[in-house]
Amino acid sequence: MDQKDYWDKAAETKEFTLPFSFELFSRWTGSGRSGRIPSEQPRAQSHADLDIPVLDIGCGYGRTLQELYEIGYRRLTGIDFSSRMIARGRDLFPHLDLRTASGGSLPFSDASFGAVIIFAVVTGNYRDADQDLLMAETFRVLKPGGIIYLCDFLLNHDQRNLERYARFADTYGTYGVFELPDGGIVRHHTRKRAEALVQAFTVLHFEETVFTTMNGNRSNGFTCIARKPGV
Repeated sequence: MDQKDYWDKAAETKEFTLPFSFELFSRWTGSGRSGRIPSEQPRAQSHADLDIPVLDIGCGYGRTLQELYEIGYRRLTGIDFSSRMIARGRDLFPHLDLRTASGGSLPFSDASFGAVIIFAVVTGNYRDADQDLLMAETFRVLKPGGIIYLCDFLLNHDQRNLERYARFADTYGTYGVFELPDGGIVRHHTRKRAEALVQAFTVLHFEETVFTTMNGNRSNGFTCIARKPGV
């Protein structure tokens, strides 16, 4: 199945479940970009914090952007290559700026955003070349000192996952890439690959965790906050 067709179909049935950490996001955005070691307590949001332009790449139906909207952020933009995901998001959240965009280069000027969110998106861009282009484009559209919030999946070690990693390794040439029963192609990453995704950035926070997937399964994953070098 074509991957756009898969995600267009998923737009009608799937609910995204990965938790967004407002505390982590707010700790490092706005006036939090001082470079000092932050406290573990969420700090109060200033108007300047809430005014930063935020881009959600692979926004789906806008779930994460809506969470940010509800706490006061307004300069929010979301893009997704699934036109049906965007249509669903516009119906649910007509106040959000949600746009359909094809893969490849991002349709924005250099240094357009103060923060970029990439939430369970790299998993679907399973080829190294596509992932590298996505991260290079993210770097380009971020302002110097801007923040990336990256969240995705790591390799699992249970029998079910080990079997499907092995089954599709020759087909796709990368261990960890596999096909879902309903036609999607996704990738679980080694930690080394996850760290390589943000090698051009300064990593501020990297945490391994466990997520519930959109299909209701448990999976290893990671949450990374990183900064584009610059003032």
